[in-house]
Amino acid sequence: MTRALNEAIAKLAALPTEEQDRVAAWLLDELRDDEQWTRRFEASRDALTKLAAEARADRAAGRTTELDPDKL
Repeated sequence: MTRALNEAIAKLAALPTEEQDRVAAWLLDELRDDEQWTRRFEASRDALTKLAAEARADRAAGRTTELDPDKL
């Protein structure tokens, strides 16, 4: 475990029990969400690769226009 994580856990341990549980629930939710996104991206890798190739081909063929952020 890193020094920074040890320090964070030590500070959390000093909090009231209810606050520790709230922070733990939040952190576990964040970690689960991150794992879910990782799985989804891995599962869609082929589709994303295909879409990226199509976008590059469209750009090379002149079928795209530059995005103007002021018109969003």
